[in-house]
Amino acid sequence: MTASLKDRSVLVVGRGGGIARAVVEAARDAGALVTAAGRDQEALKAAYDGQPAIGTEQVDLTDEASIAALAERLGTVDHVVSTASARARGKLADLDRDALRLSFDTKVIGPLMLAKHLAPRMSPGGSITLFSGVAAAKIAVGTLGVAITNGSVEVLARSLALELGPLRVNAVSPGVIDTGAWDAFGEQGKADYFADLTSRNPVRRIGTIDDIAAAVLFAMTSTFLTGTTLHVDGGEPLI
Repeated sequence: MTASLKDRSVLVVGRGGGIARAVVEAARDAGALVTAAGRDQEALKAAYDGQPAIGTEQVDLTDEASIAALAERLGTVDHVVSTASARARGKLADLDRDALRLSFDTKVIGPLMLAKHLAPRMSPGGSITLFSGVAAAKIAVGTLGVAITNGSVEVLARSLALELGPLRVNAVSPGVIDTGAWDAFGEQGKADYFADLTSRNPVRRIGTIDDIAAAVLFAMTSTFLTGTTLHVDGGEPLI
């Protein structure tokens, strides 16, 4: 059974571009009234300027007082999606303690605090969708910090699903998605990386932000889905 997003309130925490923007616009196009929230509200306002049914708010996931204040301002909400992340990449010898803390604070503890303050204001038919990532399923040297953060997100989703039911809680785990996250490779480096992965993964292509937005909408509207991680990764862990 699926539920409609028409006239439902949806909070999406994240930046004004990439996956977060795709989720915001997909939810709006499905009839929802969407609030985009993040640390830089002015940037969000600029990103969504003139778009109907999309408002903006400020929130810092590393600050519980900021999360509590957002909950007070919102009043009630039907669905919550947290796309925020702060990656701690590198081999063990190079991992920075502060970077690891920020990674957990942004992707695990922050969403936990969102649930703490927003779940009491949500209807029983509502949902929370968290973001994991393929590094939790495909262990590789150099992604230790990312892997343990993402793995913790998946445990958090299952734990919250049990405690907060009938409110539903799920996670979405993207694979390699064509966003600005790979621009640091340089134009040719990014193209080579995408070409190599495309030649080896089962679906023979790179994921898109629309692939992920569709999974988030499914998680929000599938009323018998909870405590689950949706792996939208093109089968990458298989290679």
